[in-house]
Amino acid sequence: MRMIFVNLPVKDMASTRRFFSALGFTFNEQFSDEQAACMVVSDAIFVMLMVEARFQDFVNGKVGDPEKDTQVLTCLSAESRAEVDAFKAKALAAGAREWKPNIEFGPMYGCSFQDINGHVWEMMHMAQE
Repeated sequence: MRMIFVNLPVKDMASTRRFFSALGFTFNEQFSDEQAACMVVSDAIFVMLMVEARFQDFVNGKVGDPEKDTQVLTCLSAESRAEVDAFKAKALAAGAREWKPNIEFGPMYGCSFQDINGHVWEMMHMAQE
């Protein structure tokens, strides 16, 4: 099975862990410490959240500022429109910021927001006929 590891720089690990925990995510503590946290999205999808100084160890050049430039759109699937709305509500209650209005495009319905570090997250329900 192929897995994916998204790597994102964060400003403050403790507040970042609290934010994503409020959204219902868990962490694999075997691959987490005070500088990095392995957030479990599914059995095959993980997000490595790293404080900026640790993230710098893995990149050439400087670490970009997601508050100034959009670096990536991370989109997760949803089982229903209600899940999209509930996820966005949890994110906003936990400190996320609105990014774009919810979209409805044919069979797709989704939301987007910026997490507490400025990274853009989306959740999309794609109705199957």
